[in-house]
Amino acid sequence: MPQNGLGLIDSHAHIQGKEYAGETAAVVQRAGDAGVEQIIVVGGAGDMSSNTAAVALAESCANLYATVGMHPHDAKDVGEAELHELKKLAAHPRVIAVGETGLDYYYNHSPREAQRRVFTQFIGLAKETGLPLVVHERDAASEAVELLRGQGGAGEIRGVIHCFTGDYNAACAYLDLGFYLSFTGIITFKNAEALRDVVRKVPLGRIFVETDSPYLTPVPHRGRRNEPAYVKLVAEMVASVKGVTLEEVAHTTTRNVQQVFRI
Repeated sequence: MPQNGLGLIDSHAHIQGKEYAGETAAVVQRAGDAGVEQIIVVGGAGDMSSNTAAVALAESCANLYATVGMHPHDAKDVGEAELHELKKLAAHPRVIAVGETGLDYYYNHSPREAQRRVFTQFIGLAKETGLPLVVHERDAASEAVELLRGQGGAGEIRGVIHCFTGDYNAACAYLDLGFYLSFTGIITFKNAEALRDVVRKVPLGRIFVETDSPYLTPVPHRGRRNEPAYVKLVAEMVASVKGVTLEEVAHTTTRNVQQVFRI
């Protein structure tokens, strides 16, 4: 348990990446000192090696868990061999979710058809394994909701929309499917009042907090490499926006993550 007893969970971090080479133990220690009890190490960013690295890191520390998937940016590189490998990795006892996966129509680094195909396949893997989904969605809420509803059905699969940046209508659509919404350091940015208003309206019982390390570093550290210790700053902003204590945010968001990921 962290020394300050907050017991926060960083529900989405990529600390297996090269940005933390040689520093992972120190990063985990700083997180613990900041009140972060557990870290979800998310695979699927860049190539398949991020998944095996996430699992290996989770094996090395009792406070870490892993997810396996492929980011929609890289959907064009996912074939039968990759799906077979991911299915094997998903059976590992330290793997608690499928993802990240989803749709990104902002950058379109992979063709949209490939993104939809792979997202559908990962929804199927989540159903097959009984694991929740970690969904990345940008500028594609209506299609993501349609695929989740059509492939999974409301209540058949559970999961989280990570780094949620949509409007309240999109938030409600995901909540209606039973999904949770995760917020990052973006909610601390000066120009993010519209997103803070979504935080204000969404029930605390349906919220996760995350860093998406090494990206999206919250104020006042913006411009530097992000790390899980800074999830406390995200939780503090949630508390401020909702008019509750940091301790309440920490307790509730941690309970939410534990219920969805069954940890």
